[in-house]
Amino acid sequence: MDMKKLMKQMQQAQAAATKIQDELAGQSVEGTASGLVTVIMNGHGKVQSLKIKPEAVDGDDVEALEDLLLAALNDASAKAEELQRDATKGLGIPGF
Repeated sequence: MDMKKLMKQMQQAQAAATKIQDELAGQSVEGTASGLVTVIMNGHGKVQSLKIKPEAVDGDDVEALEDLLLAALNDASAKAEELQRDATKGLGIPGF
């Protein structure tokens, strides 16, 4: 294989990956749990905000709030992963 051609393809792949990373940073997904807890993450899976409705807070049942937080975080994380898969599926590079 021609080394110049290979290097050019690698540079194009790197540029495409950088563009995708920038786009993912600017996108966001929302995860919720029973409408009581909402988590916003960017396309990289970094938590941007967390909202808890007052009715989700019960001093006698902290475990319920913990469960809601976990569910909302997992929901947002799954959506961020899907966003990443969709963004990188056209690259044709293993691991992306």
